[in-house]
Amino acid sequence: MAMPAAASQEPRGDVAAAIAALRQRFGGRLQTGAEIRRQHANVITWIPNQPPDAVVWVESTEEVRHVVDVARTRGVPIVPFGAGTSLEGHINAPHGGLSLDFSRMNRILGVNERDLDCVVEPGVSRRQLNDHLRDMGLFFPIDPGAEEATIGGMASTRASGTTAVRYGTMRENVLNVTAVMADGSLVKTAQRARKSAAGYDLTRLMVGAEGTLGLITELTVRLYGIPDRIVAAVCPFRTLEGACNAVIQAIQLGLGAARMEIMDTIAVRAVNNHSKLSLDEKPTLFLEFHGTEAGTRDQVETFRQIAECEGAIRFDWAERPEDRSRLWRARHDAYWAVKTTWPGRDTLATDVCVPISRLAECLLETEADIRSLGLIAPIVGHAGDGNFHAQPMVDRSNPREMVALDTFLDRLARRAIALEGTCTGEHGIGQGKMKYLKAELGEGVAVMRAIKAAVDPLNIFNPGKILPM
Repeated sequence: MAMPAAASQEPRGDVAAAIAALRQRFGGRLQTGAEIRRQHANVITWIPNQPPDAVVWVESTEEVRHVVDVARTRGVPIVPFGAGTSLEGHINAPHGGLSLDFSRMNRILGVNERDLDCVVEPGVSRRQLNDHLRDMGLFFPIDPGAEEATIGGMASTRASGTTAVRYGTMRENVLNVTAVMADGSLVKTAQRARKSAAGYDLTRLMVGAEGTLGLITELTVRLYGIPDRIVAAVCPFRTLEGACNAVIQAIQLGLGAARMEIMDTIAVRAVNNHSKLSLDEKPTLFLEFHGTEAGTRDQVETFRQIAECEGAIRFDWAERPEDRSRLWRARHDAYWAVKTTWPGRDTLATDVCVPISRLAECLLETEADIRSLGLIAPIVGHAGDGNFHAQPMVDRSNPREMVALDTFLDRLARRAIALEGTCTGEHGIGQGKMKYLKAELGEGVAVMRAIKAAVDPLNIFNPGKILPM
């Protein structure tokens, strides 16, 4: 598999001087131990681990500004760190420098129940936020799968997940952010109003920037009322194409499904093995409907009719919270299920996204490519968004498999782009997918470079990410 280019040999600034200056203020909240530094770089996927020179735990916006001032005057890179759940090398430090750990900036600053929004620090996890909101009858819906994922990290990578088909992604659910810029200034990108025509959309510029333009220290996010009724379902199909067609028809009819997830046969087999379930080992849709008693009943019945026409084998409905939780836990554990089903092999999780109408085409071509290359690569995805993940399992000591993997990943990204899709639906670019950005966005990459150069002329914010060298 092709790895990200090695870090350039450009000077990294005066790291020793920066560490000495910061230690005076942060004391034990600055660490340089090898294992701590390793843990603050890429550890989930097999993009090589590139640790920072030091880790600093910040507790306030003013402390972030202080770190930026020290780093700027000494030309030292800063890499923001949330929970470390990213998959494309976002938290690596290819040029060394400082890892800025936001885990202690984890306060929920205010909940505006009447306006359905709240203000949080970036280190707040999605589990922490929803636990806090539950007694108010509210919830934050974005669900990338990792309960410990932080709101700041989710905003930085423009995360989405299983509920995006109904509630949108972080792009739609962040109202504003407060960010420390590379010159040390503090910028608030918008007010709390639900819409605005005031100038450039700085919020969306920051959401998805992966920490390359500014360091987010506060966010206002949308909230939603907990639905009166939630019904989940598992629906196996005779064919993958039939499952995709059922999703397309449901979307076209405006069916208000909150989740529409897909697994191919091999992924279902892994989940059965890992989670001790007895699902039919067929292409399967996992669904969830939110609404009123009457509304969800109508949605379920409408989808049942659609699915039967497209070759559904059976339906299993779940209404009790514990049954729904077990079902979605199995779906979210798919990554680990695959790893445990094929022990001794290494895995890589990648994602692409295409228009809904091209989903079946892209999935079928991808499955055919997997077979022709002789790979094991289960597929799971957010069918309601046209977004899916492939998880190749390979023996890194086998040169043939490594060549096949490289070929597969390249074809997958280029196939999605050719179908008017994207090389990454929700994982972000990071280091792993920089080489596809030009093919997808063309001259838009030059505009990105100009923005980066304007707001971070010294290139100290998360260098070596998004923009290819």
